[in-house]
Amino acid sequence: MSNYYEAYDKRYKQVHDKGLSWSKDSNTEIVEEIINKYHLERRKILEIGCGEGRDARYLLNKNYDVLATDISPEAIDYCIKNDALHKGNYKVLDVLSDNSDGKYGLIYSVACLHMLVLDEDRSKYYSYIYDHLEDNGYALILTMGDGIRESMSDINTAFDNVIRTHQESNQEIEVAATSCRIVSFDTLFKEVSNQFEVVEYGITEIENHFDKIMYIVIKKL
Repeated sequence: MSNYYEAYDKRYKQVHDKGLSWSKDSNTEIVEEIINKYHLERRKILEIGCGEGRDARYLLNKNYDVLATDISPEAIDYCIKNDALHKGNYKVLDVLSDNSDGKYGLIYSVACLHMLVLDEDRSKYYSYIYDHLEDNGYALILTMGDGIRESMSDINTAFDNVIRTHQESNQEIEVAATSCRIVSFDTLFKEVSNQFEVVEYGITEIENHFDKIMYIVIKKL
């Protein structure tokens, strides 16, 4: 049986079978802002949870050295088909269970952490970042929430179909419910406190995707 957090693979297949993409193609501006702010332009970059590749594609087209990963084979296939020039920069990876080599000056993850509901899974996610981050590197994590409220979905229903309104076509489609855990900044700080120092944090937005989303920049202790 698949892990609950793999339900997005089902959702991507359902959407792509209709000839649609799940998300719009606008990049997450804060990613490049952090690259520039901390002078990471020439460093190796890892993306965890690249989805359909909108951020990786943007950075790769600007000649950044990016490896973009996702647990979903469907998502990675989509990335390769839509960015054949950089097909070697996309890889299927489950950071909770897979081993991989390499250290990175920047690891970023956009709207991925909130898919992990269980404490043990979130801990593995942070440990992967710790193990693959250079000692003087930075990690940028964006996760759903307003910094105050907390909630979590039932992981047993992650693969159940629900009706969602597709952003671009405005049509109602049946897709996997997936999973979601929203935490406050207080909880987020506690989760990272044993391994990382918090460099900065706040609320930002992702155009066409999230009017409000939490972000945190961390370094290894």
